[in-house]
Amino acid sequence: MPFAKPFVRPDVANILAMLAAQPGPKLSEISPAEGRAMMQGMGQLMERPIGEMAMADLAIPGPAGSIPARLYTPENAGSAVVVFYHGGGWVIGDLGVYDSVCAEIARQLGLRVVSVDYRLAPEAVFPAATEDCIAATRWVAGSPAELGGAVSGIIPAGDSAGGNLAAAVTSELVGTLPVPILAQWLIYPATDMTATEGSMVEFAEGYLLTKDSMDWFHAHFMKGSEGKLLHPWASPLHAETLAGLPPALVFTCGLDPLRDQGRAYAARLIEHGVRTIYREAAGQIHGCITLRAGIPSAQDDLTACITDLKLLLAGA
Repeated sequence: MPFAKPFVRPDVANILAMLAAQPGPKLSEISPAEGRAMMQGMGQLMERPIGEMAMADLAIPGPAGSIPARLYTPENAGSAVVVFYHGGGWVIGDLGVYDSVCAEIARQLGLRVVSVDYRLAPEAVFPAATEDCIAATRWVAGSPAELGGAVSGIIPAGDSAGGNLAAAVTSELVGTLPVPILAQWLIYPATDMTATEGSMVEFAEGYLLTKDSMDWFHAHFMKGSEGKLLHPWASPLHAETLAGLPPALVFTCGLDPLRDQGRAYAARLIEHGVRTIYREAAGQIHGCITLRAGIPSAQDDLTACITDLKLLLAGA
């Protein structure tokens, strides 16, 4: 049965029309290096200015050498820290693409944000990204002097592949750190490497992120680990249990191929007794939080998420 025509916000429709008119190859048809340049270019074109924010580059000890990271410190920052893992399918994305959104999160939450530039595939395949994010989060939780003050709690957060990493880091580190994990914030997360139905079919083409792009990401990231697609770090949805995890905010977009796996992860968190706030942005596309100049309504979505996260933190 064909899918009904979905609701598309006017500002989203404008961006989709512009992208459809652009010549050139698709992401799935180019090299990882070209894909990284494409994401950087889109960020420069469609993201809001960083604004006023104290920023400092960090070097975090990691399992394969130093992990680059960036600290965002708002005025009168609280003592908890958001550890942010960027999106880009474990293959593309970097600190610069996420400067503006990390600064905005720091400003609105009133908390320091540490953005982690983990190793990318295909140069470093699964589970390198997860291992780097775990190591970086442990380092932050130890209140290093570079952060400018003691750390009272951790909030793992990330979008897309970064949402996958935030879920994996939370599950791996809960109860093991010197400070508590106060909440986890999963932004249109990838939670199921085996997903082939529902939104993955309905929004396979024409809504920025495509099924072909996801296949390209998976092929690079999981090369040599094709038999581990159900590993809980690769597919958090298939973890044996989610019981005992910290409160969660799960945000999905109505036009996203990953929508249904985000919905399913939120449902499973609730089923396993985890306090969960679920928010879905109708008519919105994957990647919107780093496209807020091109899609102005995405700024409202981000602010709404931060309001929800404040509620979770107040309860924690």
